Amino acid sequence: MAEFDTVIKGGTIIDGMRTPRYVGDVGIRDGRVAAIGGIRPSDGAQVIDAAGLNVAPGFVDLHTHYDSQLYWDPWCTISGWHGVTSVGIGNCGFGFAPCKPEDQYRSMLTMTRNEAVPLESMQEGMPWDWETFPEFLDSVERTDKGVNIVSYMPLNPLLAYVMGLDAAKSRSATDAEMAEMKRLMFEALDAGACGWSAQLTPVDVEVQLDHDGTPMITNLMSEKDLRSFARVLREAGRGLIQCIGSGKELTEMLAAESGRPILWNVLAIFADQHGNSAGAGFEDNLAWLDDANARGLRIYAQSLTVENDHQFTLEDWNLFDIVPAWRDALMGDVEQRTANLRDPEMRQRIRDSHDQRMLPHDMIEDLRVGIIHKESLADIEGFTVGEIAEKRRCHPIDAMLDVALEDDLRALFITPPRPANPETMSQLLHCPVGLPGVSDGGAHTKFLTHARYPTEYLARHVRDDGLMSLEEAHWRLSAYPAMAAGIKDRGWIREGAPADIVIYDMETLAVGESERAWDYPAGAWRLVQKPRGYRHILVNGEVTHTNGVCTGATPGHLLRHGRAG
Repeated sequence: MAEFDTVIKGGTIIDGMRTPRYVGDVGIRDGRVAAIGGIRPSDGAQVIDAAGLNVAPGFVDLHTHYDSQLYWDPWCTISGWHGVTSVGIGNCGFGFAPCKPEDQYRSMLTMTRNEAVPLESMQEGMPWDWETFPEFLDSVERTDKGVNIVSYMPLNPLLAYVMGLDAAKSRSATDAEMAEMKRLMFEALDAGACGWSAQLTPVDVEVQLDHDGTPMITNLMSEKDLRSFARVLREAGRGLIQCIGSGKELTEMLAAESGRPILWNVLAIFADQHGNSAGAGFEDNLAWLDDANARGLRIYAQSLTVENDHQFTLEDWNLFDIVPAWRDALMGDVEQRTANLRDPEMRQRIRDSHDQRMLPHDMIEDLRVGIIHKESLADIEGFTVGEIAEKRRCHPIDAMLDVALEDDLRALFITPPRPANPETMSQLLHCPVGLPGVSDGGAHTKFLTHARYPTEYLARHVRDDGLMSLEEAHWRLSAYPAMAAGIKDRGWIREGAPADIVIYDMETLAVGESERAWDYPAGAWRLVQKPRGYRHILVNGEVTHTNGVCTGATPGHLLRHGRAG
C-alpha cells in the first residue's frame, strides 16, 4: 500500500513562508502535506512530475461575490482557474442571509444592480434552503465545492431582516432592534462567520446602488449603529471588519471600537475596481496606513494590483451611477434604457454632466468600440468614441450613445489600458499592510475579469517587471491574506497543513484573452479569462484542474472561522 495518496516530484517549492525556494518532493496523505523532502515515486499512489515547475500554495482571494455562483459553479471561476483555492464571500455588506422567504426575490434584485449578477441565473441556480445565517453556512457546507469558502456576515441583509428594508433605509435601529441584530451577529460568529462587512461610501459618491437606484442600507447607516456592531467583535474577541468606501476617520473608529483588524478597500493607484477615482492621493493613503498601524490600529488594505480595465455594453452597465444623469438613463430593461437614451432632455443632462467633468473626459473619449453586431456599423470597430465624434462631427456623448442605439445597445465599449509605472506599482505591491486582490469574482460578470489577479501578479509584476521576488509574492498571495482573515493553517506548504497547491510553469504563465462564456444558469453569459501555464491545481490534496481542464473533483471545505479545517 502506497505511503502517500499523491507525490509531487521534483518541483521548485516556494512554500509561502518567504523561505528561499528549493527543489524537493511533496507527499500528500488524507488531504494534507505529510512530508517534504526526497520521496520515492513508488511511495505515491499518484505521482505528479513537477520537474521544471513551481510548486506553491494555492491563492487566497478575500474579496469575492460568489455567494450565489458557488451553487452552480463549485470551483468559483474565474478565481478557481487562476489558482485560487480559498475565497471569501459576503463582502461589501452584500449577501443572502439572513433572509425571510418572502424577501428572497427582493434580495436577488438587490444584487442585479449593485454587483451586476444576472437575476435569471440566481433564480434558477440558488436553492434557498436557508433563512438564518447559520442555516446559510450549513447550506454552503453541504454543497459540493471545488474551493474552500469563508464568509463574512453582511450587514445589508441583517438590517433588512430585523428592521425591514424601508425602515433600515430611513432611520437608525431602535434599542430593541439593535439588541436583536447583535444577538444574530453573535450567532453568526459562533457558526463560523469571519466577521462582518459593509459598504460605507457617502451616498453622493456611491456607484453601487440598489436595483431601484436608491442607496444601499449600509451607505445610510448611522455611526451609532456601526459602533454597536464593532463592539460585538470586541466582546467576541475574534473576527475582522471588511469595509469599502469608508473614510479614514470612520475606518479608524471601527478599528478602535472593535479592537479587531479592518480590511479596508481599496488601495489603488488610479481608480477602484469600479473605475471610479481612488480619491485621496495614493501616496497619502500609504502614509495614512503606516501612521494608523503605528498608532496601534490594525488596518489592512486590499490592493488593486490588476490593470483596471472594463468591457461593457449599455444593456447592463451601471458603473456610471455616480453621475445622476447616467444613473437615471441606465435604469430599467433594454427597452426602457433605449427610450431614456433617445429622450432629448435626458441626452442633454448626460452631455452637461460630461462637460462639467463629472466623469473624466478621457473616460468617454478614449473608450474603444469593440464588437459591433450590425454590418452597417462595421467601419467603426476599433475606433475610439473621440475619433467617431470627430468623424461624425458631434459631441462625444452623442457619438457614444448613437452607436449604442444603432446597435440595439449591444455595442461593446472597452476602456483604454492604463498601466501604472513600475516605480508606483512597486510601492503598491510592497505596502506593508497591502493584501493583493479586490477580484470582485462573481460580480460585474459582464464587465470585469479582475479575478485574474494572481496570474497577472506573477506573470507581469514578478516575472516580466521584476518588482518582487517569488518568495515575497507567494507569501502575499496566500499566507498573508489567510492570516489576516483568520484562516487557520492555510496559505503555505508545510507538514501538517492542508494541501492547497498550485503547480505552474513560470515561463508560459499568462492571463489569457477575454472572451464570453455562455455558462451561467438560464443561458446568461459572462466575461472570462482562462489562464495558461497552470499544470495542476490541488484543493485539500485533490486535483481540481489539470492543464486548464477541470477534473470534476469537489474537495473544497467550508472554513468556519476560528476552527481548523
